[in-house]
Amino acid sequence: MTDGPGAELGRTLRSAREISGKSLKGIAEPAGISPAYLMKLERGEVTSPSPHILHRLARELGVGYVDLMRLAGYIVPETDSRRSGVLAQALDSNGITEDEARAVAAFLKAYRSGRR
Repeated sequence: MTDGPGAELGRTLRSAREISGKSLKGIAEPAGISPAYLMKLERGEVTSPSPHILHRLARELGVGYVDLMRLAGYIVPETDSRRSGVLAQALDSNGITEDEARAVAAFLKAYRSGRR
């Protein structure tokens, strides 16, 4: 993965996909893109994905569209980003390290795979 402009978006997309337990194909096809394009997005190789693609990916991954737009470098209106609930506070991006985020993602993946 590169550390360029699309790197943070790529990490977010990959993490969300892994948490969902779905393959590249399992997310890409319902979002109307190729698995190869999703892989490029996850690697940070695409710096300006279209808002339409980000909208479909947000829907398929269950993540915030505005968050993906912001990570892709688009200017979005400021919203009240305060979250409520214990989990939301624990996952607040201002207070969680990358290692902690990976640990939470791994736990959720393992937990969800045990429920199926």
